[in-house]
Amino acid sequence: MVNKEEFRKKIIITSGHIFSRYGYKKTTMDEISRALKMGKSSIYYYFRSKEEIFEAVVLHEANILRHELTTAIKSVESPVEKMKNYVFVRMKAFEKLSNYYNAIFDKNLDHFEFIESIRSRYDREELAILRLILYDGARKKVFSVANSEYTALAVQTALKGLEVPLFWEKKEMNIEKRLSAILDILFYGIIRK
Repeated sequence: MVNKEEFRKKIIITSGHIFSRYGYKKTTMDEISRALKMGKSSIYYYFRSKEEIFEAVVLHEANILRHELTTAIKSVESPVEKMKNYVFVRMKAFEKLSNYYNAIFDKNLDHFEFIESIRSRYDREELAILRLILYDGARKKVFSVANSEYTALAVQTALKGLEVPLFWEKKEMNIEKRLSAILDILFYGIIRK
């Protein structure tokens, strides 16, 4: 007997690979069914449409990212290390989780209702995590933060600004050096003390 949840997960993972290779628009149900070695009708038993599969793929990748970020933050005590881990894991994860990344940033996918809710949820969760790290750092007298809300927004904006050159241009560059430079500015500023 086939476990329904396991089979559903297999469809999501396999479809995720295809969506990341060809993009949402160019992926067909025929390709998904061929990759799974099953008829389209069997897939339609679990998902009503390609859009529904894509939504499940994006949510699956969102959960992976959430788990990786939580693990990275909890693995260290220092607020500085928490922020470093958060930034590095976040930026590296977007390379692996291309469907989630595309759902959040690709304007061609705006017509899907679920995309906007995923985007706003992602922004809210990210701001909450950043505020928590900043608050923890200020409480431990490691960070000097006048307003954790605005500081979290500034950090989020800086990270979003890095995404375009890092992932859309696909240039050969040392991601660690660029992230370290951003973190140095974040932690130490540019004004001589």
